Amino acid sequence: MRARLWALVEERVAARRRGIAAAALAVGVEDAVVEGEVVRLAGVGLRRRWMGDLALREAGRGR
Repeated sequence: MRARLWALVEERVAARRRGIAAAALAVGVEDAVVEGEVVRLAGVGLRRRWMGDLALREAGRGR
């Protein structure tokens, strides 16, 4: 039972990371890659874009 719950949690976390990467690409981030527990983003003006786009920030919060 515990192993099954842990697998469900891991899948949910992985889905959140994929959602963050997809949201970043949708708003024009040049590169978004999920590497284990990290979502790596690259692009010009990335911080400004992150702070100015509510949808991107909400994707990071799982909403």
